[in-house]
Amino acid sequence: VQLVESGGGLVQPGGSLRLSCAASGFSFSNYAMKWYRQAPGKEREWVAGIGDVARAGDRARTYADSVKGRFTISRDNAKNTLYLQMNSLKPEDTAVYYCNTYIYKNYWGQGIQVTVSS
Repeated sequence: VQLVESGGGLVQPGGSLRLSCAASGFSFSNYAMKWYRQAPGKEREWVAGIGDVARAGDRARTYADSVKGRFTISRDNAKNTLYLQMNSLKPEDTAVYYCNTYIYKNYWGQGIQVTVSS
């Protein structure tokens, strides 16, 4: 299992970024996927989740209260890629973002830095 995040960077408050997570080594469409983040000095926290191909639709997407209405999780099963569209970014969204899946154990990407600052 390999998960590789991309798309992070520096953005001003109110701006947008789209993170991608390229997955390989497993049957991507058959597994739920999640985004987590870890800010400096804080524990890693869950951000959003999306169901597998059998559990499609908006009801299969869940969000932490802190990002609800601003972030959108999606997946392209043909491309084995997970996305996180982040709009109306705030300084408190600054963190390293990780994609995650659970297949008998947790698998993590290497993480990607997102910095929201003027």
